[in-house]
Amino acid sequence: MDFVEEFETDRLLIRSPRWGDGAAVNMAIRESIDELRPWMPWAKHLPTIDETEENVRVARLKFLERSELRLHIYHKETGAFVGGSGLHRIDWEAKKFEIGYWIRTSQSGKGFMTEAVEGITDFAIRSLLANRIEIRCDSTNTRSARVPERLGFTLEGMLRNEACDVSGSLRHTMVFAKVRGFEF
Repeated sequence: MDFVEEFETDRLLIRSPRWGDGAAVNMAIRESIDELRPWMPWAKHLPTIDETEENVRVARLKFLERSELRLHIYHKETGAFVGGSGLHRIDWEAKKFEIGYWIRTSQSGKGFMTEAVEGITDFAIRSLLANRIEIRCDSTNTRSARVPERLGFTLEGMLRNEACDVSGSLRHTMVFAKVRGFEF
């Protein structure tokens, strides 16, 4: 399936991972590790630049395979790495995607993630012909939950004791969705 590897919103460039992105991504992870650790299992340990570059290269290959579509978010004017997102848990037959995201601490509170997720949602609808787009988050992660709320995603339910959080405790997962024929 062919589709663009990058697109823009008003303030952001959103694109597939590229070899060499590791240093910028690693710098953002280092800056944001304290905010990421409670929510992101991959943030349990601070990666080296080489480990992050390896992770980026694997993400690039998955993007090319279309098995996972990680996306990097950059500020158009400054070129600064803002955060990560992407389309995960892809079901190409049903055209179902899950959007995940994280933002660099210094870029938080500026509306960048809401703008990015809106752009990614539009990309999934227009370019990938999505029938269903989900956003899932820990029920206690109120900042993350505000993004789908702002964008008109429907809270379809709460999966109680659905998964373990990063500390190993059971957590509830909120499931937000936009569905073709309902929200778009």
